Amino acid sequence: MPELSAFDVVLSSQLFTSFLGNFVSAIIVLIATLVSSRLMKSWITRLGFKYEQFDDTLFVFLSKAAQVVILVVGGTFVLNSFGVQTTSIIALLGAAGLAVGLALQGTLSNFAAGIMLIIFRPFKCGDYIAFSTQSGTVKEITIFTTELTTSENVQVIVPNGQVWGAPITNYSTFNTRRMDLTFRVSYNTNLSVAETLLQGLVDAEARIHKDPAPMINISNLNQSSVDFIVRIWCNSSDLLTLRFDMNRKVKDALDLKGIEIPFPTTKIINTKG
Repeated sequence: MPELSAFDVVLSSQLFTSFLGNFVSAIIVLIATLVSSRLMKSWITRLGFKYEQFDDTLFVFLSKAAQVVILVVGGTFVLNSFGVQTTSIIALLGAAGLAVGLALQGTLSNFAAGIMLIIFRPFKCGDYIAFSTQSGTVKEITIFTTELTTSENVQVIVPNGQVWGAPITNYSTFNTRRMDLTFRVSYNTNLSVAETLLQGLVDAEARIHKDPAPMINISNLNQSSVDFIVRIWCNSSDLLTLRFDMNRKVKDALDLKGIEIPFPTTKIINTKG
């Protein structure tokens, strides 16, 4: 067996020392990456739970995304420590990401819309909303979809891209709502009597707010009727039942007073004979 020269011994020693140093550095970087990724994930998650005005879903997603980024960066440093050229790997990952992005354009659009919905929060769970041809109570907002329950108790799951890209009407934003009711009486009706009757029904209804004050006035003179508009304010939760009850009460009160509720009629005049 040939003996190693002094130069070979020194070179081998330097290579071993270099490898050992790189190995120790890689271990340190790997440990630091794992620890920092977990700390970052935990910190972002706690931050989302700490402030009620922020949505928890967004911060859970951000915490996982931050953890993945830290692991990728740490893994790149570890590979560099052993002399692995990561430029080609990064380029390959970039090309793969571009291909996946092109293939999942619709999904990424829903994802981006979900982020916007969670950040800007045009509505929250429990709100009754309407957009495009859909309406219902919001049950869940995820990164990709929004779940609604209609008034018929039917589940509707809508991609977030369709929600964010359409005008959104939120009926639950304010605690009070205005309601306009129209009641028609015939032309031979004493308008003062009809107005007094409507005013009495409004004053007797506890669910109708006194401020802003209710308004009762004539809104239109139709071909067969005089239209009264009753403009009132109430709690948002009372809107639907109050509308139903007022329609019934006004009909019963008009019948008791003998006030006619007209309907369109057509008069045919025979000009022959």
